[in-house]
Amino acid sequence: MKKDKNRYTVFEHEALYVHRGEQKLSDAQLKAFQLFYKERDFPYYSLVHNGIRFCEYVGVIKVGNLTIEVLPKADKSNGEEHWRSILIDMMRSTGLFHPDSPSYSSLKVKNSTILDMYLELFATEVERLMHQGLIKKYRKTQSNSTALKGKLLIGKQVTLNAVHQEHFYIEHTVYDKEHLLHQILSKALTTVVKIGTASHLISRYKRVLLDFPEQRDIKVNESLFDKIKYDRKSQSYQTAVDIAKIILLNFHPDLSQGSSHVLALMFDMNALWEKFVLRSLQRNAPDGLEVSGQVSKDFWTPETGYTKKIRPDIVIRKNNEAVAVLDTKWKNIGDANPSDDDLRQLYAYSRYHNNVPSYLVYPGNENKSLSGMYSRAFVGDAQTPGGVIKLKVHSGKRDGMELLNQNISAILF
Repeated sequence: MKKDKNRYTVFEHEALYVHRGEQKLSDAQLKAFQLFYKERDFPYYSLVHNGIRFCEYVGVIKVGNLTIEVLPKADKSNGEEHWRSILIDMMRSTGLFHPDSPSYSSLKVKNSTILDMYLELFATEVERLMHQGLIKKYRKTQSNSTALKGKLLIGKQVTLNAVHQEHFYIEHTVYDKEHLLHQILSKALTTVVKIGTASHLISRYKRVLLDFPEQRDIKVNESLFDKIKYDRKSQSYQTAVDIAKIILLNFHPDLSQGSSHVLALMFDMNALWEKFVLRSLQRNAPDGLEVSGQVSKDFWTPETGYTKKIRPDIVIRKNNEAVAVLDTKWKNIGDANPSDDDLRQLYAYSRYHNNVPSYLVYPGNENKSLSGMYSRAFVGDAQTPGGVIKLKVHSGKRDGMELLNQNISAILF
């Protein structure tokens, strides 16, 4: 990827500083990061002396005209292109991208940041919808009309038309292109143009907006998207609306200066790794085995207050009985043994599921498994196996996800 002075690439847990290092923050950029950290309580980075340090969140964060790509990294031997491909492959595998959408196959997925991919896919999806014809819906509207049609609103008629009795304040039904789906798409299109990101796409977005039917502005929150119900007529809108939701809910306008808007498309790498391993196992589990994620069980009940629960990342069952539990950790422990805390947590999961075999799943430099046993002093007469699985994450000409799926299957099944 061609270097851009307004685009930096870092790895998780790395830091950026003012006037220090190859990729420097300006005083204004640091101030913007400090402002949004204070006002929004962002979990994506922490403040350090004259700089910021990223954590386990990966993705893209844009502040003002600066775009920072944060990549995962589980070894020291691979560079940006490798880990960018890994991240995009993992997101595709877990459903954070829509590989089945009509527009997905045209994307240059190996040479784009996540933000570039989302914005290009969004523009392509909206263009596709416009080309096939935007749908119309019925909606109720109120107006002061010279024709009496629909329902006469007596209260407003008396208030507004006492003098002009030739007017009628009515409520009636119209069938047009102004409805929630289009309002969401219009808001997202306008937001992308406002923040000025993806300069190579801005003219394309402006053209789409010019041809898009004018919509009433709406206030965006999580509950707005809960109102959407797709049917046969509107199903083709789902990919575009899903991306619009990501853009709008992660956009944080600069209300003070208006020049340092923030768009943060960041994902918890621990959660992404867990979901990825879960999906890989579910796709490759032999007949008779059921793989479930985040199965809660009561762990401790106080005399008053809420019950504490225990929740292993992955439980494998046969005939409705647990046969193995897994806990995923996105960290490369190299040749070292797992930490005491990780082993204690795994033991608790195993113990609470009748001492079934348990495994810690880490990324690693190579595919490797390490077996072990919990002491009889803890588990009684029957020793319980507790192991470590290290998985090398692949990407390239072959689908890295399929390679990893095969590795998991070979070790566990």
